[in-house]
This record gives sequence, structure tokens and C-alpha cells, in this order.
Amino acid sequence: MSRTFVGMPKFPVAAKRALANPQLRRNLNHATHTIRAKRARMVGEVPDWEELRHRGAEAKDRVLAHLDTYLLELEEKLTAAGATVHWARDAAEANRIVVSLVQATGSEEVVKVKSMATQEIDLNGALEAAGIRAWETDLAELIVQLGDDLPSHILVPAIHRNRSEVREIFLRQMSKVGRSAPDDLTDEPGRLAEAARLHLREKFLRAKVAVSGANFAVAETGTLVVVESEGNGRMCLTLPETLISVVGIEKLVPTWDDLSVFMQLLPRSSTGERMNPYTSMWTGVTEGDGPQDVHVVLVDNGRTNVLADVVGRQALRCIRCSACLNVCPVYERVGGHAYGSVYPGPIGAVLVPQLKGLAGPVEQSLPYASSLCGACFDVCPVRIEIPELLVHLRAAVVDEHRGGMPSAEALAMRATAWTFDRAGRLEKAQNLATGVGKLLGDRHRLGRLPWPASAWSTARDAPAPPKQTFRQWWDETHGSDR
Repeated sequence: MSRTFVGMPKFPVAAKRALANPQLRRNLNHATHTIRAKRARMVGEVPDWEELRHRGAEAKDRVLAHLDTYLLELEEKLTAAGATVHWARDAAEANRIVVSLVQATGSEEVVKVKSMATQEIDLNGALEAAGIRAWETDLAELIVQLGDDLPSHILVPAIHRNRSEVREIFLRQMSKVGRSAPDDLTDEPGRLAEAARLHLREKFLRAKVAVSGANFAVAETGTLVVVESEGNGRMCLTLPETLISVVGIEKLVPTWDDLSVFMQLLPRSSTGERMNPYTSMWTGVTEGDGPQDVHVVLVDNGRTNVLADVVGRQALRCIRCSACLNVCPVYERVGGHAYGSVYPGPIGAVLVPQLKGLAGPVEQSLPYASSLCGACFDVCPVRIEIPELLVHLRAAVVDEHRGGMPSAEALAMRATAWTFDRAGRLEKAQNLATGVGKLLGDRHRLGRLPWPASAWSTARDAPAPPKQTFRQWWDETHGSDR
């Protein structure tokens, strides 16, 4: 199985390591530029794109405002359609439920549809601990799993790998867990995809149990929806006898009309396509067609805590399109592993600290993993104000550290506040600064500042103090008009 994010260092440490890898930066630059160029073209075709964004945000907010009602409606419709609904408060409970359901079938393996929710709860690890093998069937997830790697992107988990690296992984690892890759395998995309299809086909045909997530769950009908680009999901959702879907409670949409909005927003925002190549929808059990034992595990795992935050709850609108990752200048340079979570990029920087809390060093560092440029909000199909949430969470991190010995930064801020509190104090400080500026002559910027400001100046230029303040200039040019 793939490794987990447990024990990852905080963002600045991990980001520094990533920046030292030039191949990683080249892979990320090529991939993100390609995806966002496609997205821009597809979005440009839609004259009412902003209206769609507003409708998507409103539909999600309607769900969040009445989540209890919609969840009960979904359970009622699913049960009426022959599915069994399970409720999980956290990752441990969700894993226990899924493991027990698989064990009840007597199967020792499952095939999986790509699912962020199952990654979030580390379902693969729980299955492995119970002696059950979980086979990832999404091409990118397969690459990550075979490479004993970590996913680094919401949409394209293996975005940090190039074609040559994928070829080497297939040649080295496929034979250990199934059909081997052809000896003459090249790094041509078609050949790589063919090797993956042949490797997975035997797993599809013998699998008795499948595990999926869901992009959307329609409360009105009890319908689950999975959108994908390869067809592997369709194989998992139709061939096995038992289907277990692990779904975050925020994935609801109220009605079919609301779903139509998201079916326009998601493919353009994620893969830069007008529509997804494969869209699978199922409502419970259909006699003689598809899995006859259908289970839906509705997972909280911190989501109700996010819902309780009036500012932060908008993060639950997220439809996992990854558009914010593809435009983020920080993500483009450091990749997903630096975020230490299955949810990387700008949305991960706001969602993970809310789901997990701010107790750990990774969670406390993530709100600072941003330049606050605002590009993430501009492309978000459901208008999540990610920059606003980042600032909100930074304030929460600061609140966590209040009390005890103040830091050098806190002391500097207090001194600044005291200076700015009175006009006379500010004027004296400005006069002192201009005196220093005159002593520096023609220098426009300073070098490394002395401690404790040295930590600040190592990463940015410090401008030299001006030789004249605005007040002094006004007195000189306007005299008594002051």
C-alpha cells in the first residue's frame, strides 16, 4: 500500500525540501499550466459562468444551513431503494464499518474508485491491517500505490511524476501484485494506459467487493454520482456483488436541478472539459443489474465542527475540482506533499486545519502556506473565499499561542501599536527614521538586519528609511496650510 501523511513535517520544512527538487518543479509547472489553460478555454465558452458560480454556492449553502434535514431525506430515499445506510462519527468508526462489511462477504480484496474520503480516513491502511488488499483502479492512484508514494494533487494524484518515471514504476512493481508490464513498454501515454488496463482487468473480473466515494449525493432521490475520465469507476460500480460507498456528509445537493449546475461547473473547473467522459449514477439496488448489496457510509470526521464556524463553514462547499491548486503560485513550486495531507493546495490549507483542529505543527503551518494573491477565489466554481479563510485561520493560530512569554514579533507589534497610538509619538519616530535615512546616503535598501529582524530580512529586501516624511514635505511645500 501507499505511505500515509502521518508524521510529516510542518509546511516550511517540507516546502524547502520540495524546492530543492528541480525535476519536481518541472513536472508541476508543465502539468498545472496545461490544466489551467484548458480550464480557461472551457470556462470562456460559458457566457453565464459567474451566474453558475453563484448558483453553485447558493445550493451548497442551502445544504449546509439545513444539513440535518437533507441527510435524513437522503437516508430515507436510500433505504427505500434497497441500500443500507451507516453513520460514522470519525475515521476510526468509518473504517470499522467498512472492514466489517468486507469481512462479512468473505472477500480478501476490494477494488476502489478514486475517493478523497477514503484517503482522508486512511481506509487502505485499515483494510491492510485486517488482511484485505485494496486495489486502486484510477490510473494516477495506481501509479501512486505501485510506487509506494503519496498523492500530491486532488484530481491528478501522480502529477509529480513524468512519463519516464511512470514507466519505471510499472516495469518494477506490476509483476509483484498481478499482471506484469510488457518488457518492451515505452513511456508513450497510450502504451502506459494499455499496461494499466491489462493489469487491472483481472482484478475487475474477479472482484466481489468495490469501495467508492461519491462526487455528489442527491437528497431528493437518494442517488449517488461519480464522475471520472477513464471508465475504471464504471467497472467498479457495476461488476462486483457488493458496493460500499464512503461519503462525506457535505457531499449532498438538494435536488436534480441543483445537480445540473454542478455537472456544468465541475468538469470545466477540474479537467478543462465540457463534460466528464464517464458519469455514473445509482440509486440503491436495481434487481438483476449491478451490485445487489449496496451500502452507504456517511462520514462526519470533523465536518460538523467546521459547520459550527460561521466564517469557516464555506470550505464545506468544496466540490474537489482542484482548480485552486492549478493556479496557486505556492502549490506550483512545492507540490502537494509539502502540505502533509491528502488535501493539498489552497483548499487543503483551510480545510485540513478545520477538520483536524490546530493542535499539530502541520495544521498550524498550513494557513501560512499562501501568498494571499486571491487567484484561488477567482477560479473556485463555488466561490469559496479562501484568502478570507486563510486570514481567519491565521488569527486562530495566533489565539492558540496567546499567553506565556511573548515572542519577538509580538513585542515588536506592541511597540508599534504604542507608537501609532499618539500623533506626537509617531512624529518623533518618523523624525528618527529620516535621520537614519540621511546617514545612509543614496542607499535604497538595507542588507541583512540585526537580530531579531534578521529572520525577516533573509527572505525579503528591507527598504532604507526615507530622507523626508510626508509631514516634513507638506510643511516645506505648503507652510502654514498644514
